[in-house]
Amino acid sequence: MGAMKLNGIVTFSIALLLMVSLEGSASGNSNSYVRDACSVTQYQALCIKSLASFSRVAKNSPSKWARAGVSVTITESKSVARYLYRLSKSKHIRGRNRVAVFDCIECFGDAIDLLHRSLGILRKLSARNFDAQMSDLTTWLSAALTDTDTCLDGFEGQTKSRYLKLLRIKTLNATYITSNALALVNKLATTGL
Repeated sequence: MGAMKLNGIVTFSIALLLMVSLEGSASGNSNSYVRDACSVTQYQALCIKSLASFSRVAKNSPSKWARAGVSVTITESKSVARYLYRLSKSKHIRGRNRVAVFDCIECFGDAIDLLHRSLGILRKLSARNFDAQMSDLTTWLSAALTDTDTCLDGFEGQTKSRYLKLLRIKTLNATYITSNALALVNKLATTGL
């Protein structure tokens, strides 16, 4: 009975080690997918962090990575828009900064519209219209990138407020993520469907 118990423990241990090994291997493949996809982006660490959860689905598909990039950008831009809305209601933001907050709200509203249009195109890519679709995507994502970047222009030199410092961090993050999404779309445009 002691030998059977020992064999059972050894068998269980081997099975457990095999499962851990296979899981680590699958995780390594997932990390490889996201690293490869993000290799074309300017902000690779941010790209890997923001898109890692898509690895198992997107694998080696440039169209799925582009879609994931735009989806993450929409989420990030909506987060900034919510923060801007809260800032617009704050009594701590006055004068020129208040006007700049409303300008930012408009910029991010435009960017979010463009991003949603882009995601719509990415969901229905076709070989027949591919070049025109890529042209539209590049134009819209470039415009969205300009919108997010333009947001901070109205606050030039006005960074003493903790609210504005946080807005700067959030806006730059959204800008970098948008840049990454554009790079993923450009990769899709060069590789094709």
